[in-house]
Amino acid sequence: MKPGITIRDETAADVNAITEVTVAAFKTLEISNHTEQFILEALRSARALTFSLVAEVDSRVVGHIAFSPVAISDGTKNWYGLGPVSVLPEYQRRGIGKALIQEGLSRLRKLNAKGCCLVGHPQYYRKFGFENATGLVLKGVPQEVFFALAFDGHFPQGDVMFHDGFTANGPQGASPER
Repeated sequence: MKPGITIRDETAADVNAITEVTVAAFKTLEISNHTEQFILEALRSARALTFSLVAEVDSRVVGHIAFSPVAISDGTKNWYGLGPVSVLPEYQRRGIGKALIQEGLSRLRKLNAKGCCLVGHPQYYRKFGFENATGLVLKGVPQEVFFALAFDGHFPQGDVMFHDGFTANGPQGASPER
């Protein structure tokens, strides 16, 4: 980890800062539906977060990452979804996202997780060992942006289902579109 970056578990006092970081990080991304903050709120409300980490620089929350369980149609257990991951734009390209991902994957391994999957940029996530796994599918998502990392070398076969919180498109209480 880079000097000056602290990675720690999210606390209740971090929620507003996490929302601000998430909104700012995804604000200009064309591939985003700009619902990431609502997804986090829904996952948190449903107690579906396996863990949620923040990155601090000078006691300021500048980054965040979330992990939650996924279901796989072949019945494979102990797989998790990574996301969203966010870093304030002015702190990007400083190793903060990398530090969050590495710490999160390390924690998953300590939980005896079998693997992790995500939707993201091909150039970025391959450097962490993620790959497009043949036979592992997230319906409605192009295979080239759906990635998996098998900690035991075995990739399940089937459809991956993220928690329903990933369908959130507005503040809690708003009905998600299906």
